[in-house]
Amino acid sequence: MKISVCMASYNGAKFINSQISSILKQLGNNDELIISDDGSSDNTIEIINSFNDERIILLSHTRNDKIRKKTYTHYLVSSNFENALQFCTGDIIFLADQDDIWIENKIRNMLPFFETYSLVMSDCSILDQESTREHNSFFNEKIILPRGLVKNIVKPIYHGCCIAFRREILNVALPFPEKMILHDSWIGILAENFGKVKFIDEKLVLYRRHFSNSSYATGKSKNSLFFQISYRARLFFQVIKRILSIKYNNI
Repeated sequence: MKISVCMASYNGAKFINSQISSILKQLGNNDELIISDDGSSDNTIEIINSFNDERIILLSHTRNDKIRKKTYTHYLVSSNFENALQFCTGDIIFLADQDDIWIENKIRNMLPFFETYSLVMSDCSILDQESTREHNSFFNEKIILPRGLVKNIVKPIYHGCCIAFRREILNVALPFPEKMILHDSWIGILAENFGKVKFIDEKLVLYRRHFSNSSYATGKSKNSLFFQISYRARLFFQVIKRILSIKYNNI
């Protein structure tokens, strides 16, 4: 069984070394770490190349400065992840953020669940920018999956750095719709409709929450109410369209 880890990078020089190290030590010789870089201007690329590891596949994501200045970061991140996902060849796909740290045996602890489930999401602990653990649990509540379309739209819960999924889920998730915001919710919702999903309460990632981030566990979104409503409405119709397309073999 081949493992693909897909990471989106952009000016991640401060933390990416630790994250790549924590991932590579868990991969087998035939596994891969695909990193899609969105035009980093710091030394992110140099750090990635310094590993000199054949399992790392570095991709250049087309950067559009005009779009970068006028759009939300969410669009850029989702598009960057999509670029990595398009090139992965594994049977099981993990998503990884550039500035987190994977707990030892994250992959080994999650793999047995794929004998039954199509997508698995773990818990994670939260780090601040100084690498101090702030919270022991990201979710701070009992998570029961699946949740259904309405709950996933109203209160998105699928957290990209904590999820892994089988290739058949990737096949229905790609290509992403235009202006996709919550790529992790998109994947999770489709997994609920076309497979079986599971939450495990093991904290398998040290998730770095920056001061500018909003967090499910500890903060409120800084986006406007209009934006929050509009992207949820867009996601709802994107999901419905994809589900109907697949069911009627039009995708």
